[in-house]
Amino acid sequence: MFTGIVTDVGRVRAVRDTNRDRRFEVETSFDLSTVDIGASISHAGCCLTVVEKGEGWFAVEVSGETLSMTTLDEWKAGDPVNLERAARVGDELGGHIVSGHVDGVGEVISIESEGGSHRVRVRAPRPLHRFIAPKGSITMQGVSLTVNEVEDDVFGVNLIPHTWDVTTLGRLKVGSRVNLEIDMLARYLARWRETA
Repeated sequence: MFTGIVTDVGRVRAVRDTNRDRRFEVETSFDLSTVDIGASISHAGCCLTVVEKGEGWFAVEVSGETLSMTTLDEWKAGDPVNLERAARVGDELGGHIVSGHVDGVGEVISIESEGGSHRVRVRAPRPLHRFIAPKGSITMQGVSLTVNEVEDDVFGVNLIPHTWDVTTLGRLKVGSRVNLEIDMLARYLARWRETA
């Protein structure tokens, strides 16, 4: 489990297809002596397992299913990536409860300056848009955000200067594809309603 509070922006240092999956090596400022092999780390909102580590880097393997459902298929060496280590009991829950299971990929359709912040509008894939509510939570590229408004399949978020500066969201452009995870409560309420 995660909180959607990015604690490092790492950098993809190598990408290699294996006979099973795709392997990414990621540079990080995390103290890797405290990261075990098998640990879960959120990568742009996608929970991945550490399979190897070295001095200042670790490796993960990504299945074809994950590549097809996220933006990870687009990653190349040199790309920045939002990272968050798994939450521990007793940690401050500064964002919201995030599973690290990407529900779909949205597309940025506009970015406008608003004071010192940026208003970003994103088109969500159907039928995922049904689970996004005004003033609810959404995870975008691994960042916990509050939804400002929803119009059909388009929602808006406001990015304060801190979030813009210390995550990869400051690199967004119109047309950028972004990993989305809907609020966990919305997921379970929708399932309950379907089966009740």
